[in-house]
Amino acid sequence: MRSNHSRSLPVLRSPGSPPSARPWSRTGARNASRAWPRTGSPPWSRGPYRALLGRLGRADRWAFDRVAAARLPGLEYVLPRLSRTADHGVLWFTTAAALGLTRRPRLRRAALRGSIAIAVASPVVNILGKQAFRRARPVVDLVPPIRIRWKLPTSHAFPSGHSASAAAFAAGVALEAPAAVAAPVAVTAAAVAFARVYTGAHYPGDVLAGLGIGALAGAGTRLVWPARPPVARVTRAEGEDVQVTDDGRGLVAVVNPGSGGAGEATRGILPGSAEVAAGLLERELPAAELIVLEPGQDLRKAFAEAAERADVLGVVGGDGTVNAAARAALDHDVPLLVVPGGTFDHFARALGIEAPAQAIAAYRAGRLGRVDVAYAAHAAPGSGEGDERLFLNTASFGAYTELVDRRERLEKRLGKWPALAVAAVRTLRHAEPVDAVVDGHRRHVWLAFVGNGMFGSHGAAPTWRERLDDGCLDVRMVATGRRLPRVRAVAAVLAGHLHLTPGYRAWRAGGLEVLAAAGELRLARDGEVSPVPPQIRFGKHPRALAVFRPDA
Repeated sequence: MRSNHSRSLPVLRSPGSPPSARPWSRTGARNASRAWPRTGSPPWSRGPYRALLGRLGRADRWAFDRVAAARLPGLEYVLPRLSRTADHGVLWFTTAAALGLTRRPRLRRAALRGSIAIAVASPVVNILGKQAFRRARPVVDLVPPIRIRWKLPTSHAFPSGHSASAAAFAAGVALEAPAAVAAPVAVTAAAVAFARVYTGAHYPGDVLAGLGIGALAGAGTRLVWPARPPVARVTRAEGEDVQVTDDGRGLVAVVNPGSGGAGEATRGILPGSAEVAAGLLERELPAAELIVLEPGQDLRKAFAEAAERADVLGVVGGDGTVNAAARAALDHDVPLLVVPGGTFDHFARALGIEAPAQAIAAYRAGRLGRVDVAYAAHAAPGSGEGDERLFLNTASFGAYTELVDRRERLEKRLGKWPALAVAAVRTLRHAEPVDAVVDGHRRHVWLAFVGNGMFGSHGAAPTWRERLDDGCLDVRMVATGRRLPRVRAVAAVLAGHLHLTPGYRAWRAGGLEVLAAAGELRLARDGEVSPVPPQIRFGKHPRALAVFRPDA
């Protein structure tokens, strides 16, 4: 049976043409002229455009006929079902939920970015594109009935909404997820797009247009939410020998089981992240020495004793535990193996280590890099350098220390982001500024952030960096009068754009001096809050710490 596309299929309709009008007939031209009163007809119905669209339409119908006539054994059953599961984005939102349940930050970001891209692409296609072009669906007389197991859609054909959603989700995932995850998602998206032609729902041109719109939507999410680099660059430790073995001999790892675990109600029932990581180390590196900390045990003392007899010092825990391990590794000049086992694991993630298995692979490969270590030291004359408080990620003072305290109390019940929102509202409603002299200038400091290296993200607590060895401090501060616009400040913190707050300044520095007028200052270092002397100096030890890094 011959296809009757040329007899009954309109390729494109102008926005004002009625459904009964064939687009390139005289009737259709008269209706089109009413929709374009200034020019007499839409641009695409005039000579050169009309001829071009005619050639494209014929090529599109020819490609559809070829696909309709194709026989792909095995796919006659698979592709129609795959196309059906993509209805209303069910396939992609289910995939996003699965990625979110992995508890891996990169995959969670990929799921969120892909979902946002769908939310952008879907209305562009279904509200704007389909209503603007009003292209009819293909005639399916060449498509075998086995492929058309469900009622064909009755909406307009151009562009393909399924293809746009598939491409948007795949592009969003590709910006964040590793290739091992992004590639299967991209292949599935391509299969869904092909299935729309294979089942007779769309012409190839509809699908290509949908793919283009979806890809632009996915890439466009970077305009409001910059993609995070998977690994921060570090200086390679050239010529430094490190003793590593396949069974872990010479590795002494300290495990903090209180890091990254569930709450007190589930402790002992469900293993925490640190306990899971310790179990993997014990299985993969049986000759390594594992030291499990007891509740209340002195971290600094435990790491110092472990570093004395270690060729490699390992740490399993969150950022606060890694901070204590870095101190011992520097004091004893041993390389540090960071195994993620905390709640956020900012430093491990900056290195590109998101799972214990990646840390083990980096150890066995013996790849070392050198990173900067920042510090806050007592700046009073004659104080010396023995009281340096190190930090690998961030240090902060002002209302931010109160925000950290409140967030930590709430996050076990509410989760990270709801706890941050509630803590920000409560803190900025009740907080008072810190009167301090900052680099010789008296200021009323509401929020102060000092980063070990320049951070690429915005907000009160940025989380990612492009380099860990740039030798700079990233200083961000809200310093204004005694009165702060509280509602505006809360909105700025939650939106991640502190520059909207009056008195916000950000600058790059090699050092920073702070003198608190009211005496003792509270400082949050890598998420741990502690008191410090009123006169402190922030600085850097460039490329001082040797760490194991994954293959770049």
